[in-house]
Amino acid sequence: MSQNRAGFRAASGPGRPLADRALMDVVRESGASRGMLYVLPQGGDALWLTAVTATPREIAAPWTRVGLTDPIPVADAVRERRLVWVGDMEEMARRYPRLSLVLPYEFALAAAPLAAGRTVWGGLVLLWAGAHPPQLSRGERDIVDAGCLRLSRILQEAAGQGDPLSPGRPRILLPEPGRALGPAGEIAAFIGRLPGGSCALDLSGRITFVTPEAADLVGADADDLLGARPWEALPWMDVPEVEDRYRAALVGQQPTSFTALRPPDTLLSFELYPDSSGISVRMTPHSPAEESPATRPAAAAGPSRATVLYHLMHLAATLTEAVGVKDVVDQAADQLMPALGAKAMALMAAEEGRLKILGHRGYSDALMERFDAIPLTWDTPATRVLATGVPRFFASFADLKAAYPPAVQVDMVSWAFLPLIASGRTIGSLALAYDRPQRFPPTERAVLTSLAGLVGQALDRARLYDTQHNVARRLQAALLPHTLPHIRGLNVAARYLPAGHGLEVGGDFYDLIRLDDTNAAAAIGDVEGHNIDAAALMGQVRTAVHAHATGGTPPGDVLSRTNRLLIDLDPGLFTSCLYAHLDLARQAACLASAGHPRPLLRHADGRSEVLHPPPGLLLGIDPEADYQALEFPLPPGCVLVLYTDGLIEAPGIDPDDAMAALADLLEHTDPGNLGAMADTLIHHAPAHVDDIALLLISLQQTSE
Repeated sequence: MSQNRAGFRAASGPGRPLADRALMDVVRESGASRGMLYVLPQGGDALWLTAVTATPREIAAPWTRVGLTDPIPVADAVRERRLVWVGDMEEMARRYPRLSLVLPYEFALAAAPLAAGRTVWGGLVLLWAGAHPPQLSRGERDIVDAGCLRLSRILQEAAGQGDPLSPGRPRILLPEPGRALGPAGEIAAFIGRLPGGSCALDLSGRITFVTPEAADLVGADADDLLGARPWEALPWMDVPEVEDRYRAALVGQQPTSFTALRPPDTLLSFELYPDSSGISVRMTPHSPAEESPATRPAAAAGPSRATVLYHLMHLAATLTEAVGVKDVVDQAADQLMPALGAKAMALMAAEEGRLKILGHRGYSDALMERFDAIPLTWDTPATRVLATGVPRFFASFADLKAAYPPAVQVDMVSWAFLPLIASGRTIGSLALAYDRPQRFPPTERAVLTSLAGLVGQALDRARLYDTQHNVARRLQAALLPHTLPHIRGLNVAARYLPAGHGLEVGGDFYDLIRLDDTNAAAAIGDVEGHNIDAAALMGQVRTAVHAHATGGTPPGDVLSRTNRLLIDLDPGLFTSCLYAHLDLARQAACLASAGHPRPLLRHADGRSEVLHPPPGLLLGIDPEADYQALEFPLPPGCVLVLYTDGLIEAPGIDPDDAMAALADLLEHTDPGNLGAMADTLIHHAPAHVDDIALLLISLQQTSE
């Protein structure tokens, strides 16, 4: 056996040629245009393409490895051990939007598992020309089943002989050459008598034959054309539409045509006739005036393939960054509407038996309010699409009115209602409206359905995010004090600002505790981590601090006892905390710290000072840790500032510099309005990358 670049051993025994022969036979007998043979290494999580018929390596390359959980027909077939049939490009777009966007051509596909007993050895994929009937015939199904059985036995026997077909560079199997039609001279004479020029392309798109007339038409030397791809040898053909038409003919196995402008002003017509061995091309000067209406090809409707691909790349990139539902609505509107020429869009989903409009663009609010929250039992295009998962297209208002008599005329003339599908479920519908007539040919329908599939998958992720985000924030809010107690002689203001991204739940907390008429306590802390465990531990720490404080425990002992509790709980997380005992009668604050950022004190004269309580270890590290306390004067008019590190920490900024900047900002705030002071400090945080908790405390003179 030989070692290939992927690190797998390629089988060299009799199994490989037998499998190749069996694949070629099932392709020929079933009438398929091409076949693909996948193997599944025992214990593996992916299928590997080992052989493919009549397909360029460039087209086969993206499908060399298919994960068992990928939304690809052969993965579904192997995972579910059943035949998967996709009859046309619209069904492909609806069920497999990712595959449809890469191969937006007319073809039918069958994928089947290769199983023997309880073991699945691989998968078989067969493609038919786009003209194939919508269903497999009984005879075709029997041939596919027999071919699968034959291939399964070959793979099983090869494995039993210790020489299994292993992943490696896929083999490209070419069809046997056809019977010669006559002497070469007669064939050349026959071709020469045809109008225009002719050439032949192999499966990779390279020119294998070209007539002198064809070389003259394209303005190149025949020797320069042979062995080259047209879009490589002729710069004016290096446009996406030309290669796209080649791929359409090759994959769909149906004739197709296009026109191209040879500079400066020669318009040429190209007709492509494919089979399993390559493509024959006939080219003639294009004369639109000579065409009859019956033979003139219809102009392409909608945006060009190149335009769609451009916007598709943007849509795919932006949707991966979409976080919530609003992001999906905005980005879908920004990318889809200009790409498709639509003038209005509405994104809808089912919620509690009703159709909820999640967002819209181009429609009036009044119109959307009429349809928002309508029952799913109402017969409308949007609800029908959501119920069936089948797109609906209306080229005119007359078509829409005929299908839905209650429809009301608006300033649009064509509509597309598309299912939003995620994980095989229809979760919503997308409405697109146009102010110019649209015919919605099959290719455009497939593109629209595929794009809606991308939006559906992003919407599913976004709704899950919004749900989890709301639950996480509600949990965190429940663990923080809803209101702070009113304590005579004490002014306070608190702020909590969660991080601006992601589902992370912070462990920041604060608390204000009334002890008696002249004593109070304040605490602020930050549990390590940003997850549900951190939030839960934050609740336990806050409860422990609160309980020890109300029991009259000195500041240092409050932290010591809370530290021992954390070590007993063994959460694997550390916590910083600063505890302040406030003596209102003596106008003093006794501070103890467990690795927490140092507090600030703004004096009545405007001067700001960084306080230095005795440093202590983070809570949860050492059960014998000792926490000392230090008392600081807190006269009326001063403001004690307690905060978590999110207020000062930012990438690339020294913490001491950030603290100095905070102290300078504090000097320019109004101590008579703690709420405004808190807002100013939060607003000027250097970078909102972490949760921020802030607690401001000021003693006021009380009149007896």
